[in-house]
Amino acid sequence: MSRQAGGEVPDTVRLSLDDVRALAHQVLGAAGLSPAHVDAVAETMVAGERDGCASHGVYRLLVAANSVAKGVVSVDAEPVLDEPAPALARVDGGGGFAQLAFERGRPVLIDKARRFGIAALALNNIVHFAALWPEVEALAREGLAALAFTPSHAWVAPEGGTRPVFGTNPIAFGWPRPGRDPFVFDFATSAVARGEIELHRRAGRPVPNHWGYDADGAATTVAEAVLGGAMRTFGGHKGSALAAMVELLAGPLIGDMTSQESLAADAGRGGSPIGGELIIALDPAGFLGGALADHLTRAEAMFEAIEAQGARLPSQRRYAARARSLREGVVIPGALHRDIMMLLEQKG
Repeated sequence: MSRQAGGEVPDTVRLSLDDVRALAHQVLGAAGLSPAHVDAVAETMVAGERDGCASHGVYRLLVAANSVAKGVVSVDAEPVLDEPAPALARVDGGGGFAQLAFERGRPVLIDKARRFGIAALALNNIVHFAALWPEVEALAREGLAALAFTPSHAWVAPEGGTRPVFGTNPIAFGWPRPGRDPFVFDFATSAVARGEIELHRRAGRPVPNHWGYDADGAATTVAEAVLGGAMRTFGGHKGSALAAMVELLAGPLIGDMTSQESLAADAGRGGSPIGGELIIALDPAGFLGGALADHLTRAEAMFEAIEAQGARLPSQRRYAARARSLREGVVIPGALHRDIMMLLEQKG
């Protein structure tokens, strides 16, 4: 642990993963979440920190605690499962965080995908602040291919505009690899995750001028100005089209909010997005039967062709970070650790 001049706040704090988990449980419990929600939400934050995704790690304790304090999230919501069709499942999260709703729906989704070859799970009436990759990775480890989509608050301008319409609208995909970690990617359809901009703001660092606009529609390198203006999509019109797709699939298709509606429902409280998530699971065995092994081997040939030329698979950085974290723990900014501990002092 290195210290700043004066020794008041350490530059960094090293924690074991057990420390991260204990800290998350402590903060979430103090915030008032029920034990079931604490367990589910904490594991998402542990996974983010473990895999080197700082904007989805313990920083999100501040985000979650804020949503609770602002009255945006139901702290003891009991998710309710419904099965509207043979290959469809729905979980009404009751206004709670999304993680417990997914945990309650996951076994049913897996069972339906194995029975019918393809199945979908809609999570409704949830509060969402986390990455999607833990969900598709969990399904891929069950031998399923998976896709997940969720809108957020209207923070992102469509290509050609400067006023927010879309959320950061992530898309995640998981593919099973026998005997190996699954192939997983998860990316926002915005130029960057909003949490990354917030981390730049906290550190007083400028952001690239292609990340967003200020409130007047001008490109800016000031993180706070982007947070108060509009973010940009990645890849121009291509990211904009994908963002619109996510809005439709995880909004009107499942009877839940668009990002503009989510922001309106927040009513200025500054909480996490409110709305829904769509998860689609496909069983390769259902499509391929006895030819499954042969075709999974063909998929491996593609991965090998990528790696043979020095290119990196999207999930490799996270898995490498995971291996290091399991051995060495994680390092977080001292100022962030201080702010998290202040949450506990306030509750004490």
